[in-house]
Amino acid sequence: MAEQTGAEQNRLERRKARTRAALVSAAQSFIATGKPNAPILEITQAADVGMGSFYNHFQSREDLFQAAVEEALDQHGAVLDTLMEGLDDPAQIFAQSFRMTGRMHRRSPTLSKVLLNNGLALTASAKGLVPRARRDIEAAARAGRFRISDAELAMTIVAGAALCLGQLLHDHPERDDATAADQVAEDLLRMFGIPADEAREICQLPLPSLDTLPQGDSAA
Repeated sequence: MAEQTGAEQNRLERRKARTRAALVSAAQSFIATGKPNAPILEITQAADVGMGSFYNHFQSREDLFQAAVEEALDQHGAVLDTLMEGLDDPAQIFAQSFRMTGRMHRRSPTLSKVLLNNGLALTASAKGLVPRARRDIEAAARAGRFRISDAELAMTIVAGAALCLGQLLHDHPERDDATAADQVAEDLLRMFGIPADEAREICQLPLPSLDTLPQGDSAA
């Protein structure tokens, strides 16, 4: 009997997790299309869940949208963390992360637009891409690879470059995303004190497989 109860509890938890994931995914789509004020009823209909189920997971639309943003960026950041394993040079880690994030704008347009539509708020977030980039910048500075006097200001430059790059790639679909991302990463390395030849060499290194990056969404 105890086993049956445990199995039932597991099924209930899986069902709750699916419902929450559906709500978060629907919210990400609304954010990506610039509809942060969509009614809760419209969100639940898009997620194909009942109105009552919404309040089993979130207290308000704002709670849901905050979770949607943070989970999208944490997912991307966690993938990047995995792909950076084995790298020792903090300057290369920073550049590789930026180059792969630049490619995300085309491979995962929903995630990209979630980022772009919440850019200013995310620069102060303790989750997602920003704290990871700050960590890499500070590590490169401690190792003497970056010559910067203020990590926060350096992070502001990086965040601005990442957001503007993403918008540029959406506005100009004819641009090659890989070439653009690599060039911006190279320019950032040079700005932070890496010699030009070395910055170019770092940004021409082969990248890990991008197949594990979030992708396949339909928002454009």
